[in-house]
Amino acid sequence: VAQEEQSKIHEKLLYLGRDYPKGADYFKRRLKNVFLKNKDVKDPEKIKELIERGEFVMKELEALYFLRKYRAMKQRYYSDINKTK
Repeated sequence: VAQEEQSKIHEKLLYLGRDYPKGADYFKRRLKNVFLKNKDVKDPEKIKELIERGEFVMKELEALYFLRKYRAMKQRYYSDINKTK
């Protein structure tokens, strides 16, 4: 069960990493390093903790992308208003 969760988190993070501000390659390298660093963890509590950390990172990335999209829309909207004055 934990293996399935790890795979899902890894796939979702790879997907979210495509738009990472420092670039997708940077994100992939960091993600790979983190997963390789923790590949030998056997303790169920530690695994659960790492899965929760992965879910937290996913939520943070989604928030980052939402904020970036919001700022871009706001900038376009307000720049259009300023041009018409």
